Amino acid sequence: MKFLIVDDLHPCIFDDLKKAGVEWDYKPEIEAAEVKKILPAYQGLIVRSKVYVDDALLGVSALKVIARAGAGVDNIDESVLEKRCIALINAPEGNCDAVAEHAIGMILSLLNNFRKSKQELLTHQWIREGNRGYELSNLTVGVIGYGYMGKAVCKRLVAFGCKVVVYDKQHLPSVHEGVEMVSLEELKKRTDILTVHIPLIDGNAHWIDKAFLDGFAKNIWVINTSRGKVVVGKDLPTLLASGKLRGLALDVWENERPETFSKEEKELFDKLLSYPQVIMTPHVAGWTFESYKKISEVMGRKILQWVNKS
Repeated sequence: MKFLIVDDLHPCIFDDLKKAGVEWDYKPEIEAAEVKKILPAYQGLIVRSKVYVDDALLGVSALKVIARAGAGVDNIDESVLEKRCIALINAPEGNCDAVAEHAIGMILSLLNNFRKSKQELLTHQWIREGNRGYELSNLTVGVIGYGYMGKAVCKRLVAFGCKVVVYDKQHLPSVHEGVEMVSLEELKKRTDILTVHIPLIDGNAHWIDKAFLDGFAKNIWVINTSRGKVVVGKDLPTLLASGKLRGLALDVWENERPETFSKEEKELFDKLLSYPQVIMTPHVAGWTFESYKKISEVMGRKILQWVNKS
């Protein structure tokens, strides 16, 4: 069996590929357009986000397995894989700790006005009262999504002594100690801080819009480290201006290629960044030096297990 690797991976994955008896071509510099041309020569494909995997890409290929180096698989048409009997592997375990720590950092930054106070200090304004913060231990954090990411976030939140309520569409029967599983309605009643950890699948795209956020009983802080298209970006300035959003932290955005922004997209992006209570990072929550290696370790282990079962 031979694999094509089209994105950058930590070299530790190669040990497990050797153990699995798999050959590979490592082509992280390959252009997306070239992948389809050479794909028929391979039975396995390892990707990150370079290509969108659908019928058009797969063409006449005879792939048996696709491995996505990361958590989300929204760049893969799973219905096509099912139709073609292609196995799908991903690695949410590899970067859940990184995402969780990033989300916690964003929460603490919002509660303590890190960005706002820095902007003021740049113009020599020493404003203490206007930057008085809030203690996380006195607040209720609502977590939407209780997969690997949500669980990792909850584990860390519990250590702060705050109340943690979780809603998951799967209605999971059990949660960690110190975490309470609730209905969406209950979460909206109690939440002070909302952090989102759900995949971009049917039903989740553009789910969190103005109507959704207006449904919260309190004015809230919102953190999104999942996928940009889960949140309706154009609704956010109005919510910030009204005070419904007390603060906003985004690691993801609907269009993450600023060089392709339309006039409207650029205006919206710049508008959000003008708010002192808004923090944005360039989709790096799950991308630490440690997760770079962990993701490859998880991928290698799962590929080895898949080969041994095949």
